[in-house]
Amino acid sequence: MNIRLGDDIVAIDMHTHVLTSAWAPEPAANESAAEAAQAMARYFKTDLNRPTVHDLAATYRELNMMCVTFSVDSSWATGEPNAVSNDEVLELAAEYPATIIPFGTVDPHSGRRGAREVLRLAEQGMRGFKFHPSTQAFYANDRDVYPIYEAIEQTGRIALFHSGHTGAGAGRPGGGGVRLKFSNPLYADDVAADFPELRIVLAHPSFPWQDEALSVALHKPYVYIDLSGWSPKYFPPNLVQYARTLLKKKMLFGTDYPVITPQRWMTDFEKLGFDEDITRLIMLDNAAGLLGLTD
Repeated sequence: MNIRLGDDIVAIDMHTHVLTSAWAPEPAANESAAEAAQAMARYFKTDLNRPTVHDLAATYRELNMMCVTFSVDSSWATGEPNAVSNDEVLELAAEYPATIIPFGTVDPHSGRRGAREVLRLAEQGMRGFKFHPSTQAFYANDRDVYPIYEAIEQTGRIALFHSGHTGAGAGRPGGGGVRLKFSNPLYADDVAADFPELRIVLAHPSFPWQDEALSVALHKPYVYIDLSGWSPKYFPPNLVQYARTLLKKKMLFGTDYPVITPQRWMTDFEKLGFDEDITRLIMLDNAAGLLGLTD
């Protein structure tokens, strides 16, 4: 799959979700899944749409942006099947090589079977893999997951980890069973140490472990931070400080679309007063380099 960085591209969103299959009718949500979706909408104070790959392509093409997109396989923890398959994401992304950058999802509990899936998908053009430790119920440094990381490193792909607080389960009794402890970014530090060539992205401001995430990104040369999931007006001051200075080449624009739109994110980001050069790094150049889209 030949992904193209067009001359008119102004930004690369490193974090978007495809939530609905374009191949098959969406199954009727059970009561638990419906409650989870409603709780997520309340948490983000928005009416969440559920985009297909086609919808994402239309949204980002209109904005002259590219976007990394993925689904998340949390079936081991939830018992619910993954709504959008890796093969669908790959095949539909190939229709939009100037807009969609496909990332895959593998069950972190699948060991060598998951590693084989990584190898298969990487050969077909998958550019990275998304993990959500809290919803998938695993610690990033669990040695049982290491065959999967080994395959990602071997193929030169990217491992993207949710970190910190999550809107998933927020406000539901018991948090919907979602445990925040799994998403401390220090667990990903072990992964970075044990797989020194693996490109790792820590997704989101990592509240309540923001300092830990900044430390890991400072210490490990191939660890980056995407700025998705929060409106920039809520960014912790230490995150803003490091984005302006020591980590300006390791910060990545991301929205968590559809929970936050690119327009809302950019409006709030502009109010932080970043210099034009640093803004370009965050919005475009850092991600283009990480994804191998530069000459």
